[in-house]
Amino acid sequence: MSTPKFLIADNTDFPDDIFVIHTEYPRFILNMYTDELEWLDDVDLGEEDDIPAEIMQLLEQADEFYDREMGRYENFDAQ
Repeated sequence: MSTPKFLIADNTDFPDDIFVIHTEYPRFILNMYTDELEWLDDVDLGEEDDIPAEIMQLLEQADEFYDREMGRYENFDAQ
């Protein structure tokens, strides 16, 4: 099975939250409502204040994916 790089998820236990899941290493779940980040893999980030550029790029891609998907939902609902 081929899996997308990013997935959107929700859960009725967290009715206000929408999650973006990154399915490739380093796997993570990003709560788009609270900006909380949960790592599913062990990731050495070094210093807390110094997030590696690769991680920052993945978080930006997750944000862009979320914006794109929400735009598609809005366009679908408008039809």
